[in-house]
Amino acid sequence: MPPLRLFDTVKDAVVDIPVRAEQSLYVCGITPYDATHMGHAASYVAFDLLNRAWRDGGQRVAYVQNVTDIDDPLLERATATGVDWRELAASQIELFHTDMAALNVLAPDHYVGAVESIELIVPAVEKLLADGLAYRVDGADGEPDGDVYYDVDEAGKRSDSEEAWRLGDVSGLSEADMLPLFAERGGDPARPGKRNALDPLLWRVAREGEPSWPGASLGEGRPGWHIECTVIAREYLPAPFTVQGGGSDLVFPHHEMGAGHAWSIGGVPLARHYAHAGMVGLDGEKMSKSLGNLVLVSRLRAAGEEAPAIRLAILANHYRSDWSWTAEGFAAAKERLALWRAARDAAPAGTVAALLVRMRGELAEDLNAPGALAAVDEWAALALASDQEAAPSETDSALFADAVDALLGVEL
Repeated sequence: MPPLRLFDTVKDAVVDIPVRAEQSLYVCGITPYDATHMGHAASYVAFDLLNRAWRDGGQRVAYVQNVTDIDDPLLERATATGVDWRELAASQIELFHTDMAALNVLAPDHYVGAVESIELIVPAVEKLLADGLAYRVDGADGEPDGDVYYDVDEAGKRSDSEEAWRLGDVSGLSEADMLPLFAERGGDPARPGKRNALDPLLWRVAREGEPSWPGASLGEGRPGWHIECTVIAREYLPAPFTVQGGGSDLVFPHHEMGAGHAWSIGGVPLARHYAHAGMVGLDGEKMSKSLGNLVLVSRLRAAGEEAPAIRLAILANHYRSDWSWTAEGFAAAKERLALWRAARDAAPAGTVAALLVRMRGELAEDLNAPGALAAVDEWAALALASDQEAAPSETDSALFADAVDALLGVEL
């Protein structure tokens, strides 16, 4: 694999990723209250390509993924379905891992839950309070006192170097553009007592009927969303690590605030680069739980569909693009899988080495999976049109199967 070039969201450009003995990757994980939908699958397949590209280039990869196993959506779904939140989380985490294994997504070195990280999160929040970068809010409308929020304005004032974080550095958004997204994506801009409507929650003190954990000087409670990922990344990866990954809906507020937390806690950036996968719809419409139009990997598999075909349907779209899952697109992926299998069995001698060069070149240029698929398609067409009197090459057949598995994660 040649040295990788990757689109950096912060720089709004494709940049060179320097070769290192070890690269490091953090990809934000699921909140386990529903099965793996196609948006999840596309994001994790995208960063699986990055993991595979680095490894093919002879670089070790330290890969961490969190699991937000305590959050409002999980508790709300558990209440609505009458299932204990812990049972719901455990069942959906297991299903997610099963789906990822079926899709041939290489497992991270560490899956780390928010609950198991609370003992690390509490001292981080205490430090922010002690440093004057966080504050407590009085209760309102019958809510208890003591919720802790991050002070984005104060954090920005303390940023006095080129590497330092200021609100908007990751997303490039103005505060006016941030406000509606903050409300839509788990924020609480209207919360009384906050210094800035965009200040994110760090610690939610215990409410009656909600799970809570010891918080030392913070009091009983549970962590906010963004601080969870920051603390886990700082515990398991270098500071800064190479790439922060996730869906494009995480650019703001999740990755924006996580970067701020990291700088305020440790005085170094969270990540060197930020990369984001596009959103997946269904037949041209947004795919969401509220619309009830989720395409679930587990349901496709239960219906007898092959996981390599599902993965090929995802790879047909560049990871940064927004795209829609369609019956026509999935049918084309199944046809492509059949074509590749037939070509593997007819592989002419001495032809796969050149294909490998093309595939690697495409993937090195911002993980261009559609370009790599096109290269394989061309080779497959030539293989099937070659002199049928010549015996297929077992060596090239095996090399071809290994190549599409190792580079694209497609098992033939």
